[in-house]
Amino acid sequence: MSAGAKQYKAIGDDIWKRTDKVNAELFTLTYGALVVQLIKDYEDYGEVNKQLEKMGYNIGTRLIEDFLARTGLQRCSSFAETAEVISKVAFKTFLAITPSVSFPPPSIPNSSLPQPSEFILTFDENPLAEFAELPRDAREGGLWFSNVLCGVIRGSLEMISMQVEARFLSDVLRGDDTTELYVRLIRVLDEEQPENDE
Repeated sequence: MSAGAKQYKAIGDDIWKRTDKVNAELFTLTYGALVVQLIKDYEDYGEVNKQLEKMGYNIGTRLIEDFLARTGLQRCSSFAETAEVISKVAFKTFLAITPSVSFPPPSIPNSSLPQPSEFILTFDENPLAEFAELPRDAREGGLWFSNVLCGVIRGSLEMISMQVEARFLSDVLRGDDTTELYVRLIRVLDEEQPENDE
């Protein structure tokens, strides 16, 4: 583990110790009930995925302010550093987990974006799926049970001027060996200064 990664792990551990806790079982069961209700409302797993991602995006646009206030962290110098902060500090702060980070070979060679411009978070545990079991039709229908996490990452990074794509590659609930979430930087957004701002 690099020195930066160790520093971020220590920050995440420290913030977790000082954070008011919510009953994990209540949180997990409430999230599961939300997913079940979306399935009943939309009767289409693709639409449920979209709704979970949209909810996550809205959460992420607000959660980033709380995260920055709690941590006092400054802007990351690279997308690789951003990946480490998400893994070691953000996930630890809000879900008490620390997914591992890996950097795949660039999917878009010769990109004008700084490298690495993509990363994969691998979850040893996923508190959202703690008591969940997907029925066969949900697995075959393409339900990504924890898709809210993709939206949270997309929404929070957009608020700090990074447009990203976030999607699950695999999920143990769907019979895969691991749960992996892929994040790719699409572009760095221009910071718009409000009119008449000096």
